[in-house]
Amino acid sequence: MAANRPLHLLTFSTLFPNAARENHGVFVENRLRHLVASGAVRSTVVAPVPWFPSTAARFGDWARYAAAPREEQRHGLRVLHPRYPVVPRVGMSLAPWLLCRALLPLLRSLHKQDAFDAIDAHYLYPDGVAAVWIGHRLGLRVVVTARGTDVTLIPRYSTPRRLIRGAIGGAAALIAVSDALKQALVALGAPTGKVTVLRNGVDTALFCPPADRAAVRAAHGLSRPTLLSVGLLIERKCHHLTIEAMRQLPDYGLLIVGEGPEHARLAGLIEQYSLQDRVQLLGPRLHADLPQLYGAADALVLASSREGWANVLLEAMACGTPVVASNIPGNPEVVRNASAGVIVEANTADGIAAAVRRLFAAPPARDATRAYAEQHGWEETTEGQVALFRQITLLQGAF
Repeated sequence: MAANRPLHLLTFSTLFPNAARENHGVFVENRLRHLVASGAVRSTVVAPVPWFPSTAARFGDWARYAAAPREEQRHGLRVLHPRYPVVPRVGMSLAPWLLCRALLPLLRSLHKQDAFDAIDAHYLYPDGVAAVWIGHRLGLRVVVTARGTDVTLIPRYSTPRRLIRGAIGGAAALIAVSDALKQALVALGAPTGKVTVLRNGVDTALFCPPADRAAVRAAHGLSRPTLLSVGLLIERKCHHLTIEAMRQLPDYGLLIVGEGPEHARLAGLIEQYSLQDRVQLLGPRLHADLPQLYGAADALVLASSREGWANVLLEAMACGTPVVASNIPGNPEVVRNASAGVIVEANTADGIAAAVRRLFAAPPARDATRAYAEQHGWEETTEGQVALFRQITLLQGAF
């Protein structure tokens, strides 16, 4: 093909937002938006959702899957949401096969209508495994991006581990969003040269300090030093540790943004510890609404037990807000000096409280924190993706 023609990618992932779940996998969408904006690539997004027969609210997340549109336009991207079956209890082992079987006819048809140059798959399991099988059937090379628990948790199970190793061998290239994830991929059998580290970036135009921070704080009713935590209310985000740490931080407030199955437990802890006047569960917020909250807060706390590359850290920094981040693989790659924030020494409530006190004993200037984040835009990651996709399509003989 002509060297100046944009590559046509099939972006394939169950981690992608839709009109019913705007924040689901927004980090995949953000990276793709910047890649397509380069002009070197165009993409058709196929973001499957589990099939469910009812949109009745009583079914919770399953109903939201059912409410996802079959097709939509998002930021100029064509996004398809075909359904695939999910089998309870044994679903983990069957998921790649079910994805492949359900999606192959559609993808074959799309490929005939407007040929793809490569598959851009996100999350190793089940998405990456299914994508490699589909790529083999369509004669397309596949690049799989590993993002976190697909490398650090799921391979602990024997069948997924075996299939993940097969996908590592069958993919044309692998992307890791942190060096820690690259090392985990190598430990799973990936050749070092097959893994490219391309970190997530931050949109410094969207995430920026508020023009009038005092007014934003007043609008949110903030009068004391305020901590912010942003993330799903799930066990591995360890919001419970941050809440427990607040018992040792009587002069601070805490806002928690997110939704999930831990809501009732966390609300119970807040009541148990009599923290209702200082700790609030704000529920979910749209991605575009987060800059105001980041800008109003005095520090972001991320207590997670596992992450790949935690986007919330750079988002907060870009708004001038330093961070307190758990000492887990990946976080020290984001928080590299005092202008960014601090790494917790021990991932406990005591450790979080001590790290907060350490940060506030010598807080960085907010403009220095912003300047640190400005070094982490999307340009380098976009250039790396363009180079990688051009390389693998050349090897495929598409040019």
